[in-house]
Amino acid sequence: MPRVRVDLIIETDVDVVWKAVCDVESYPRCMDNVRSVRLLGQDGDVRTTAWSVLLKGSILEWSESERIDDAARRLEFVQVDGDLDVFTGYWQVDEEAPGRTRVALDIEFEIGIPLLAPMLNPVAERALRDNSRQMLLGLESQALRA
Repeated sequence: MPRVRVDLIIETDVDVVWKAVCDVESYPRCMDNVRSVRLLGQDGDVRTTAWSVLLKGSILEWSESERIDDAARRLEFVQVDGDLDVFTGYWQVDEEAPGRTRVALDIEFEIGIPLLAPMLNPVAERALRDNSRQMLLGLESQALRA
């Protein structure tokens, strides 16, 4: 299964970055490629969200279950319905030093078209990597304004 991991150092407090990661409903305001994110429900540390994202000129939509672990500053997600066959991963926020935070986005995906996977997976991987990098830069912008 293809995997994409991007990370970024943000020169601000770890708690500020963690708060920005968890505030997914604000993503469309700071991330050009995120069209919308809606909270569908929450039960304790598990919530369901609906996403619409631009990916290389195409609209990708899905809903996901998210588990938020505040102690570990980790948000794990798995698609429950949507355009891809498999879409799962996590956000991880770690303090590198006081006022210096590493945020990582790690995604595994499967398009769900086995015969075309050898051709489509590398294209999708590059597109997801570019989108993920844009998301991290948007997150950085939001965190630095906080």
